[in-house]
Parts: sequence; structure tokens; C-alpha cells
Amino acid sequence: MKQTEFKKRRKQLMQRVGKGNIALIGSANVHTRNRDVDYPFRQDSDFYYLTGFNEPDGLAVFIPGREQGEYILFCREFDKKKALWEGAHAGLEGATKHFAADDSFPIDDLDEILSGMLENKTKVFYPMGRDSDLDHSLQVWIKHIRTQSRSGVVAPAELASLEPILHEMRLFKSPAELELMRRAAEVSAEAHVKAMQLCRAGRYEYQVEADIVHHFMQSGLRAVAYPSIVAGGSNACTLHYTYNKDQLKNGDLLLIDAGAECDHYAADITRTFPVSGKFSEAQAQLYQLVLDAQLAAIEQIKPDIPWNAAHDASVEVMTKGLVKLGLLTGNVKKLIKAEKYKQFYMHRIGHWLGMDVHDVGDYKLNQEWRNLQPDMVLTIEPGLYIPENCKTVEARWRGIGIRIEDDILVTKTGHEILTNGVPKTIADIEALMARETGDE
Repeated sequence: MKQTEFKKRRKQLMQRVGKGNIALIGSANVHTRNRDVDYPFRQDSDFYYLTGFNEPDGLAVFIPGREQGEYILFCREFDKKKALWEGAHAGLEGATKHFAADDSFPIDDLDEILSGMLENKTKVFYPMGRDSDLDHSLQVWIKHIRTQSRSGVVAPAELASLEPILHEMRLFKSPAELELMRRAAEVSAEAHVKAMQLCRAGRYEYQVEADIVHHFMQSGLRAVAYPSIVAGGSNACTLHYTYNKDQLKNGDLLLIDAGAECDHYAADITRTFPVSGKFSEAQAQLYQLVLDAQLAAIEQIKPDIPWNAAHDASVEVMTKGLVKLGLLTGNVKKLIKAEKYKQFYMHRIGHWLGMDVHDVGDYKLNQEWRNLQPDMVLTIEPGLYIPENCKTVEARWRGIGIRIEDDILVTKTGHEILTNGVPKTIADIEALMARETGDE
């Protein structure tokens, strides 16, 4: 992504922060996996959104109206030895030259320099409660400033959360962001198709996971957006199943929830299909119900429609279908009011999507569900989960878990399904799998 994109975001942020105030946000840290081995580094989404700076040990400072420059980046100084062992890093010069900081300082000098930047500021915006070290440091810096009150120096009088401002910005995707999300969706869709094509009884869930991740990496996307769920048979009734260790069996369905990450932007796709390539009658009935619920929910995605409208539409379709199939009995409206459907469909319809798979942004404003607006991206993912030990239903329904998930962009005239590249009708899934097995 070009630096002009980050610069535009910083300008928007500082307009909202306002002159006389200051905003701070720290980078992610490196975390130890075991002994002297670290987990792969993944930058904090908020920090990256504003800076494009993909290194640990950093702090970004935004001071609207500062004559010497409004954007200051504290980071590691360039170290030749570290560069030899771990690779290139920006250093102070790179922070200004390549990442457009107006000024840069060593992170080791943070305590000496930042308290001066806080002097005579009215309000400090920062991610409150998210970084304990920054929480503590702010208290120390402000306490130090207060000791200078007799010389006319004033300490900030108010601490405020940066997240409401920043997360509202992140909720609306720019064309540059949507380009990355479309790429993540495209590669993820191709990986799901590969998984359907390569699925066979006798293979293991982890082998299917390997097929998916292999395609991500072969396509240049080296990070998964979240741990992949590859759940055969009744494992699909565990919503966040990630053991991915069991052998696939004919007669079972396979639920895959997996998405790639493209330059910090996530895709999130779920498909459920038969290991054998053919749905049984019971599987097909439940699957079609989930698909009908998803299609009804997607129809609701358009500007000025409340967020919860899609969920409500899915609940109505799902409850009617469960009554028709005999899994629930009674009046549909009363069943919905009593939330009886939740024993089989216990989660909501979806979530915001962006730099985080469960992305930031308020779902309600002033205690009311917010209306959808163009450039928001969300998932639509209804599901049915009937555990093997569910004695209240006929045996033919037990041990079946189904979820269908797509990524949806709200447009000016309606919506765009970013993940249309994976088949999801019964006929299309069976036709794809038949071509691979030669059973057509």
C-alpha cells in the first residue's frame, strides 16, 4: 500500500484529535514461542493502519499543528549486527525517508523526550487499557510534568480512548483496502475450491488444512487470517474446532472455515460439503435450509438497512425450516421470541471484516443497531449444529454441523459478494466434486 494512503489516514485522525491535543499508539511486541524462538511477528492493526511501519518496538505520536512536524515515530536505531542476523530494519533515517515520519527518535530515549511533547496539551488520546506499559508510562510522564507546574508548565488534564475515533475510520474501507481484501478473498476462494477437489475419504483433516495453506503461500499470501477450521463429521458441531487431526469418512460432511491475509487484510470463508461428493437426503435438507437462510440474509445487505436485519431474516428462515423438518415444534413467531432456534443456531449472522478477521467498529450507535453504509465489509455466516448426543431429534439429524460464510461489501446500490468464487449450491458442489472423481 502506498504511503499516500497512510498519510491520508493520519490527516483524518489529527483532524478528529484536534489542535492542542496529542495521540499516541504503540506497535506490537515480539512474543517468545519457546526458549529463544519467537512467534512470527504480526504488527498491531491500529498501529499499521496509521503508519505502514512493520517493526516492533515502535511508538507513533500525532500532534496536530506542531510546527516541527505533526507525525513523530519512535523506533529502533539501525543496528548493523541485527541487520546481519535478522534482516533490514528502518532505523531513524528510514522512518522519515521511507515511512514519511516528520521526525524520528530512538525508542530508548522515549522517557526523556515524550514528556516534553505532552507539556501544555489538553487531552491525550491513546488505546486505554490495551498496553499496560504505555498506561504506566503515561502516568509517570504526566506526574513528572506536574512537578514543573510552578514554572508555568501544564500537564494534560484528560486521558481519552483513541479507539472510538480510529475504529470508526477503519470501519469504512478505501479503494486501496478493498483491492487487498479482494485479493485475499480471491486466493481464499481458490483454496476452498482446491480443498473440495482434493477431498477424499481416508485423508486427514490436517492434510486438507495443508492443501489450503499451500495454496495461500503459492499465491504469495504467507499468513492465514486466523487458525483454519477443518472439521469432519460431528467435529463441525464445535464452532471453533481447530484440532484438525481426525480422518475423513464417507457419509460425513466436512466444514472448512479458512481465510488468507493479504498485507494485513483478512478474508473469511466457510463451506460445508460431503466427503464422498454426494449429500445424503438429511444432509441436503439441512444444508439447503442454511443456504436459504444465508441468501435471505444477504438480500438485506444494502445502505441504510440496520445491521440486525440480516440476522433477523436468517432466524426467520431457519426457524420456519426447523419446524418444517420436525426439529422444532410450535408457532414460528413464538419459537423465535423464545429463541428456541438457539439450540441449533446459537451465534449471530456475522461480523465486521478488515484488518482483523473479527474487525473493529461499533455495531450499535446510541443503543440502536447502526445502519449499514457503503464501504463497510461484513460476513454473513448462518449455521446449524446438531451434536451427536442431541436426543431431542431423530437420529438422522445428529452429528451434522453446517455453516456457509461469505464476505460482503456494502455498495451504494446494494452489495458485492467478494467470495463468490467458491460454489455453494448443492448442485454446483456435487458437480465440482464429481468432475474430480470422474463420477459424472
